[in-house]
Amino acid sequence: MSPSPPLAGRRIRAAVIGTGAIARGSHLPALAQLAAEGETEVVAAVDIDAAAAEAFRAQGGIAHAYTDLERMLAEQRPDLVAICTPPTLHREQSVAALRAGAWVWCEKPPVPTLADYDAVVAEEGARSGPYSSIVFQHRFGSGSDHVRRLLAERAMGRPLVAHCQTTWYRDPAYYAVPWRGRWQTEGGGPAMGHGIHQMDLLLDLLGPWSEVRAMAGRLVHDVETEDVSTALVRFENGAMSTIVNSVLSPDEVSRIRIDCEDATVELTHLYGHSNANWRITPARHVPAERAAAWQDFGLDVPSSHLAQLRSLVASMRAGERPRGSGADGRTSLELISALYKSAFTDVTVKRGEIGPGDPFYTALHGGAPGWAPGDASAVRPAGVTVGAREVSA
Repeated sequence: MSPSPPLAGRRIRAAVIGTGAIARGSHLPALAQLAAEGETEVVAAVDIDAAAAEAFRAQGGIAHAYTDLERMLAEQRPDLVAICTPPTLHREQSVAALRAGAWVWCEKPPVPTLADYDAVVAEEGARSGPYSSIVFQHRFGSGSDHVRRLLAERAMGRPLVAHCQTTWYRDPAYYAVPWRGRWQTEGGGPAMGHGIHQMDLLLDLLGPWSEVRAMAGRLVHDVETEDVSTALVRFENGAMSTIVNSVLSPDEVSRIRIDCEDATVELTHLYGHSNANWRITPARHVPAERAAAWQDFGLDVPSSHLAQLRSLVASMRAGERPRGSGADGRTSLELISALYKSAFTDVTVKRGEIGPGDPFYTALHGGAPGWAPGDASAVRPAGVTVGAREVSA
């Protein structure tokens, strides 16, 4: 593995792989802002569609456009690679970037399985990088930072009960796109592709989970994956949580609620949060002056790709493992894998039990009857004509 080049006293050379909506709308603006501050420069864009790569290059004022990742890595030697491609490509592209000495910032879902994740981590540098981190931008920003500190310090007492909700809506036209709703190409259903952000934030706030019991179903859509799941999770600190992930909910909302001994903390938003989206309600017995101290969230820094990129760049310059990488980045994928295993096998799953030799280590469906791709025993929702993707009113 090539060592990372020294980063002191110069801009970090970044490349963007995949030039679709998330790259245009989130990664490029974040990189451009840090470029304006003298921290980064985008040296290359890569896409299998040459016209898309060229359009992205022109939009961002980028020097080079490529259709070949390996060629770009060899010619440009970037320090940082932002991966914005479909999940099935993440493992191969992350490994290629790490072997070329580049740090990786990979969109969620990180990779389709725990086996893939562990294979990527195995390619990281032993000391001071390069490392591969996942885009979990909801962890970042002033609101989550403030609440994380309060919980870590037990300022509001022990966390006891939590609720994590990603209830969104996706119509049949959304799943008419051939790669959606399929294990091989989307990686999973709403637990993997939609709810992962709120579950990751919940874990970042409450710490390690210990066991999960779950259910999943196909209630509306003709898909291989689920379109709704629910779970009960116990944490190592004793707190218990419900988790709901849905694409069947017309009134869309993302919500986390944590009831502590002395206060309830609630976050309500949709695709991103600022200080105004957080609410702390003290218990009746809490003195006013103590409760008032909890309300100071500081300067409003919304959750965003930019907020996470700032943290990542700081870690790169320090040669330190960034948040959202290694064991820290793996935790939400492990919970999702356990959620699927519990739902599809009707068992309680403990943290750490899914490893090599477990079918859910190499496939989120685990080959379970009714859920494995192509399984004729799969239960389709009422009103659906299989193959026609039609749903009754």
